[in-house]
Order: sequence, then structure tokens, then C-alpha cells
Amino acid sequence: MRARWFITIMIVVSMLALTACGGGDGGDTIKIAVLAPLSGEVATFGESTRDGIILATEEWNARGGINGKTIELVVEDSQCNAEMALSAANKVIDQDGVNFIIGEVCSSASIPVSEIAMAKGVLQISPTSTNPSVTVDEDGNTKSLIFRACFIDPFQGSVAARFALDNLGAQTAAVFLNQGNDYVRGLAEFFREAFEAGGGEVVVWETYTTEDQDFSAILTNARDANPDVLYLPDYYSTVNLIAAQAIERGMDAMMMGGDGWDSPDLDRSVVEGGFYTNHYSPQDPRPIVQEFVQKYQQKYGAEPDALAALAYDAANILFQSIEQADSTDPQIVASTMSQGRFSVVSGDITFDAQHNPVKSAVLLQVSGGEIVFVDTVAP
Repeated sequence: MRARWFITIMIVVSMLALTACGGGDGGDTIKIAVLAPLSGEVATFGESTRDGIILATEEWNARGGINGKTIELVVEDSQCNAEMALSAANKVIDQDGVNFIIGEVCSSASIPVSEIAMAKGVLQISPTSTNPSVTVDEDGNTKSLIFRACFIDPFQGSVAARFALDNLGAQTAAVFLNQGNDYVRGLAEFFREAFEAGGGEVVVWETYTTEDQDFSAILTNARDANPDVLYLPDYYSTVNLIAAQAIERGMDAMMMGGDGWDSPDLDRSVVEGGFYTNHYSPQDPRPIVQEFVQKYQQKYGAEPDALAALAYDAANILFQSIEQADSTDPQIVASTMSQGRFSVVSGDITFDAQHNPVKSAVLLQVSGGEIVFVDTVAP
């Protein structure tokens, strides 16, 4: 309840500021805000996101920008934190005068940003926030100005559950989740729903908090239940801790997770053999993927992860929509985007009625210290 009042107050105060100082694009530039965690526990997410957007922006500007206007990025560190993201959103709208936001990365930050964006008439596209509530309000209505470039948790959770049942032959599962994290909780719940609907049994359902470092109690419960699969739908930093402690306690369940595992800082040694769902694979032979991988490697000296790919896609979807709309009015661009068809790195997509992209997922495995492409799963 306190969080809801905080969001409401921030919206009212910052709308008054917007009225006083104005906003929007002018002259020969179009300002685009980037909200991403450039510090904190998931800083690699933000770095990849920023770098993917910068690459797309440089390519568009090299071709003359959007309808002759140069794209100018306004980058803010929002730390995957709700209050930080709200502050950053208010700043880029009220002070920098942006009409478009790419971000945030984490669902727990994107959801409150979406309320600010809707209240102020700003279009937001999140590259990677997978919780359904990002684009849908509490009454089930689609937020007209809010989009995402990634698939959503119900699809990701069901893909993981089906793979565990059909490919791994799993009959039982343990699920660990951070109850206070919208992304983690949602993915865990959708996995459980699909796993049990497919005939499996979730024999352990354990929660923890963001501050927890010692998982011995819940790991002991899971070890004693001897599940076939241990589902860890959290970000890589937490997965590293839990997986290492699971090995110390002799757990031999197959570890599985979601796109939060996708980071160069994932400790592959502790999740060796594990599987996770993701949005793309750099091993995908499609020309658009290989061209992106080559360009990214040339610029940054590293292979792009899914965060970089989805950020690159989100930027290209937004820029293409502005160009096709021939307008910087967020309402007009949103209408164009909702009806568009986009060929991007993570697939050929259209948007459904709730502004979620319709596209496939990929399954990856940590094998021999490498990330190996396993399969593509259509919706």
C-alpha cells in the first residue's frame, strides 16, 4: 500500500513539473531515454542493454537518423529498483523532455515506470521485463503506451515445464523463489502451474528474501525431498549463491532457470549441466543474428547476450515505428507499433492485444563450461 501511495504522489508532483517546464522533441533531434541498471547486483544486465541500444542508435544515425532527425540518448542508472526507476523516469520526462523510454530491464522497476509513462503520455518499451503486469493494469486493461520486446513469463514458465516433463522425464520438482520480486515470483508460479498441469508434482516450494545469503534450510528441505528438477527462476547473482550451496549439500537435481541466468557473470561451474529458457542464441544461423553478433563483437569485443539482443531489438522496433508514423507523438507511434511487423534479432514478431511480442523461445544448456543451444520452442 505504501508503494502505491509513493507512486501516486510521484506522478502528481512530476506532472506539475512537466506542466511548468514543457517536454517533447524539438529541432533536429529526437530524445530517447534509456533506463537500465548500470550499478548494483545486476549491473551486467544494464551494461548489455545500454550497449545494444547504443549500437542500434549509431546505425540509425549513420543512415541519417529517423526521418532526418538525429537520435539523442539520455541514459539513466535505475538499478532495477522501483524507487530509483521512478526517480529516473521523472527526471528524463520532466527535465530532459523525452517522449520515449526504452527500459527498464527488471519487471519490478518497469511496472512503476509504466504508471508514470501512462500518466504523462510517454511511450515505454521494455527490452526484457517479462511480468504480464508491465503492459496490463490491475483491471486487465492493456496499457496503450507500454510495450515489451521479450516474451512473457507464462510462456517462458510453460516452456521450461514442458521441457522438464517431456525431455528430461522429470516427475517432481523443487521451486525456490524471491517472493518480493515480481519477475521471480511470476516465473515460479507459471512454471508450477504448467508442471502440475502436465502431470508433474512440485514437492518443495520455498521462498527467500533479497537480503538472504544462507539458503541451507530450504536446500536441506529440497535435498530430503529428492526432486528431479530444482527450478531457480532468479537473476544470475542469486543463482550463483544457491547453486553453489546446493552442490555443497549434495543435491543432484537437474537445475533449471529462466532468462535471468543470462549473464557473463553466471558461475557456469555451479550450474553445469543445467538448462534455462532464453530469448535468442548467438548460435542461431539466421543471417540477421549472425550479422548482429559480428557487429557487436567488433564494437565491444564480446559476444552479445540476450539482454544486448533484446535491447537492440527494442530500439529498432521503436525507431522503425517512429519513422513509419512520421511523428514523435507517442499516441501515434504507439498505434503504429501495435500494428507493425518487425524482423529483429530475436525473431519475426507482431504484437498481441496486450502488447506482448508473439515469437519463439530458445532452450540453452550449460555444458562443459559453455552455453549450448538446445532447441527453439514456438508459441
